Amino acid sequence: MTLIQRTRHMRRALLLTTVLSAALAASAPALAEVAPIANPGAAAVTTPATSQFERDRQSILAQAGQWRVRFDMRENVSFRAGYEPLEEKLSAGNEIVRVVHDDGARISLQHILVISDDAGNHMVIKHWRQDWVYEPETVLTYAGPNHWVLTPVSADERRGAWSQTVWQTDDSPRYGGVGRWSYDHGRSEWTSNPTWRPLARRDAVRDPIYDRYLGTNRHALTPEGWVHIQDNVKMGPAEGEGSEPVAIVQEDVINTYRRVDNYDPTPGDAYWAATRDYWAGVRAAWDEVAVRNGGIWLEEEANRGAVTGKPLMDWADEIQAGTLTTDAAIARARELIGRATVAPAS
Repeated sequence: MTLIQRTRHMRRALLLTTVLSAALAASAPALAEVAPIANPGAAAVTTPATSQFERDRQSILAQAGQWRVRFDMRENVSFRAGYEPLEEKLSAGNEIVRVVHDDGARISLQHILVISDDAGNHMVIKHWRQDWVYEPETVLTYAGPNHWVLTPVSADERRGAWSQTVWQTDDSPRYGGVGRWSYDHGRSEWTSNPTWRPLARRDAVRDPIYDRYLGTNRHALTPEGWVHIQDNVKMGPAEGEGSEPVAIVQEDVINTYRRVDNYDPTPGDAYWAATRDYWAGVRAAWDEVAVRNGGIWLEEEANRGAVTGKPLMDWADEIQAGTLTTDAAIARARELIGRATVAPAS
């Protein structure tokens, strides 16, 4: 690894861990098609909808735009004797959200951090991705350490519902759930079923006594943008082989997206224009594994997330720098993903 690569990786890890520690799914896996960069912003929030389906679609698309994000995390209630909830943790950042796929019943939104300093220097970090699928037959769900499975969705559960699958910075899986949009009491809001999730980086690096979350997701539109609310119960193993995980502490996470125009989104869009074909190839490789294996086995490490994260992100940087072709990077990515998703022999 060159000095430039090491420096870039250290800066990226530091920013993700400290500045935006809160930051860091498929139903049928995400399509590898790439749409032009789009920014519908808060489009049709006030436009009369012709149907519930179209109203849902516009609520999802309203999450695209240019945002100032405030991350607010706080543990509230301890369920384990001797465990003291952590102090509230606040952070913030600039983030653009772009539509990378929309075929009507499937919408994919890519989040990209755009970080600037007073000297006019910019750093761009590809962030999480959210995929929405209408009336999905399956959803990729977390099944325990290093393992995700394609879970069938019953006909009753999927009728009128949308799945949301969340992917990490390298497009490896994080969690998925199913829910419905509602418009009661003047709110446009989607609420998921309870879903299992792996530990976020902010917790994984602490060597905690819990090893997963049971979380409920809510996405709601606001006059200034939208909000992502998570109700997480942090769970740890119980004594006795085969015992169900037990609750350790409850946490609220409130990520507020406020529409702004006081920073330049161009570096983020330039990164995406240079690398979107590569990331389409990466998404296709993850999808193929999920379909072939009925899920994904992938090792995660506390200090950096999925073991695929660093090389996949580095190759995107090299593409943008002009030192690696997209085709060569996709070939490397497919080989890496193929190796990393082979489950160890039991």
